[in-house]
Amino acid sequence: MNRTLLPELVERIGQTAVAKGLDVSAPAIAKAMKAGRVIFVIENEDGTMSGEELRPFPSRQTLCALNPDEKDYA
Repeated sequence: MNRTLLPELVERIGQTAVAKGLDVSAPAIAKAMKAGRVIFVIENEDGTMSGEELRPFPSRQTLCALNPDEKDYA
């Protein structure tokens, strides 16, 4: 099992190969990288891939989307 940041893996094997391995479109890979999302791709021994995203908890954007009128989430 190998865990690699998305941009590093794209540089190594290409955007199309990463997209195919994660079963997403190549534009989805480009959009995630452009947005600066911290995504790790896990390359499993059997050749399959999976992704994990690292993001703050709680996500401020998610909280605001749930209740945009609420100012204090404590």
